[in-house]
Parts: sequence; C-alpha cells; structure tokens
Amino acid sequence: MKKTVWLAIAFGVLVLGAIVFSTFNQDRVRCQVCVTFKGQRDCRTASATNRQEAIRAAVSNACAQLASGVTETTQCENTQPDSVDFR
Repeated sequence: MKKTVWLAIAFGVLVLGAIVFSTFNQDRVRCQVCVTFKGQRDCRTASATNRQEAIRAAVSNACAQLASGVTETTQCENTQPDSVDFR
C-alpha cells in the first residue's frame, strides 16, 4: 500500500482512540432521586458529569413513570424531589 493510505489509516485510528478515551475518561456523579406526583412515588438513579445534570436526569426518569402526556411530564419535572441521595 501507498504511504498516504497508511497515514490515513493511522490518523483514523488515532481519532477513534481519542474519541473513545474522552468518552470513558469523564468523572461521573451518581444520584438517586425520589419524586412524588399526583399521589404516586417513584425513585430513580442516574449519573452525569455534574450534580445538576444527574438530578435532572433522575427526575426525568422518575417522571416518565409517574406522568402521562407533555403537560403532566412538565409539571412533574418542575416538582421538588422528596429526596436526593448522591452515591
């Protein structure tokens, strides 16, 4: 093979390696959130790169189980969680 083909392959492997490394090398925050909405309660765990995103993801996951429709989901996601436990 030509030298340019080898350089292109090496560049592709290098870029792919950088993407994989940056994806798996992030610090993660994990939390469990419990939400009560319309008399029902659900607890969910989520992880993210910071505390706020972890809480938001866990609340969103809990509200997916508790609410139906866009309006209820929005109301549920704006409800203050009963508890937030960082692990």
